[in-house]
Amino acid sequence: MTFSIAAHADGQWGVAVASKFLGVGALVPAARWEVGAIATQAWANLAYRPDGMALLAEGRSAADVVEALTGKDAMRDHRQLGVVDRYGESATWTGSECNAWAGDRSGPGYAAQGNILTGPEVLEAVATTFEQTAGPLAERLLAALLAGDRAGGDRRGRQSAALYVVSEAGGYGGGSDVLVDLRADDHPDPVPELARLLELHTLYFGKPEEVLPLEGALKEEVDARLARLGRSSLEEWAGIENFEERLVADGIDALVLEELRKATPE
Repeated sequence: MTFSIAAHADGQWGVAVASKFLGVGALVPAARWEVGAIATQAWANLAYRPDGMALLAEGRSAADVVEALTGKDAMRDHRQLGVVDRYGESATWTGSECNAWAGDRSGPGYAAQGNILTGPEVLEAVATTFEQTAGPLAERLLAALLAGDRAGGDRRGRQSAALYVVSEAGGYGGGSDVLVDLRADDHPDPVPELARLLELHTLYFGKPEEVLPLEGALKEEVDARLARLGRSSLEEWAGIENFEERLVADGIDALVLEELRKATPE
């Protein structure tokens, strides 16, 4: 009742998933930096996530992990599983008893799988879009998910979607490997909603790409705008607006400046 893609690129691992099911992000995805990514679905065996991660952490290949997990599972014919290992190798499993249409696709750095889909065109769209899309892994995963959704997706309808990506010290303040963990748990069109959430995530937690020296006329402008908001410093305002991850010493992120100007229109 789900379609998903697990993938690796540029030192990151992640999973994107959509389904006509409440809170699919709580069930399907698992990933750990420099270990791998797993998607478990259909009649999902949630033990595949910790057990699979333990095997991947030992250095086992994606194919070995799929074989090990499904081989000892009496319900394997009802399961789907996608795995990408630390080396970017991928493997998938679709049990013979999964509800039609069910199948999988895999390629360099990704494993895509789905069941109860409108047809094979869903996974073809997912795979092709992932292969042809450039940019950060989260954006590639989301583009692939949206392509599958617009190609038909889950034939029962839409309800939830999720995006989970890990990278080195990717979490808030660098305290974990979770770079992106976004979910639309109950929404009439969850994949576009997930895209909206990713835009906000990038806005608040993305790294500054253009830093302007905070001096001269620009400093006077910033100070004046902060005063109009009743704030004594850029740090105070940024903390209130959740831009603290974009603060830089002796300068201002161009995106933060844009948001400050929006908050203080002339």
